Amino acid sequence: MSLTAPRRAALADQVIGQLRLQITSGEWPVGSRIPTEPELVEQLGVARNTVREAIRALAHNGLLDIRQGSGTYVAATSELAGVMHRRFAEAQPRDVAEVRSTLEASAARLAARRRTPRELRQLDTLLARREAAWDTGNVERFVEADATFHMAVVQASHNEVLTELYADLGSVVRAFLRHDVGDELRAEDHMDHGRLVDAIRAGDPETAASEAGSYARVCGRSLYAAG
Repeated sequence: MSLTAPRRAALADQVIGQLRLQITSGEWPVGSRIPTEPELVEQLGVARNTVREAIRALAHNGLLDIRQGSGTYVAATSELAGVMHRRFAEAQPRDVAEVRSTLEASAARLAARRRTPRELRQLDTLLARREAAWDTGNVERFVEADATFHMAVVQASHNEVLTELYADLGSVVRAFLRHDVGDELRAEDHMDHGRLVDAIRAGDPETAASEAGSYARVCGRSLYAAG
């Protein structure tokens, strides 16, 4: 029996594994452009066809987005996230807002009961980073800082299923926020998240849930009205 085909398949699988690791580890963040095919060929020491096969496989799974004339970009951090991104890319803003509000309110309620001192310090740091990003006026920087802050609140819930589900919706949430913010950051659209952190610190589940749930609902109303 010939071993040629299995060897080629195994090599492609190894390349797929290495590229996937770059994505899932955060080395290549969502939205970033990955190295070009020639660069990957040089880094990995494999044939161009092998690299191309790996990229196509990851694009098929929703992790990469191949844009002709621009390059290949990271679309999601997991296969499920890729499916979520494709399935809900054209979802109504109101629907995304309602789901986001439900998940974030539930997470904040749990975080107020379960957060650790270390997680409180992290939330303080990420809240300050979010405000600093807003002050720069850079939309993309703010979107990333805001998404990272909310992800930390969800992680503080210590609910693995909720955390994984929210993470897999990450690209949808970012796209929703990016659409809501538009091309510029406007003072009248700024939402203070300090009360949410204060409620989590105070161990006040209902206030934390109310604060967290309100942010996405406000965004959703503005988008739905605009549409």
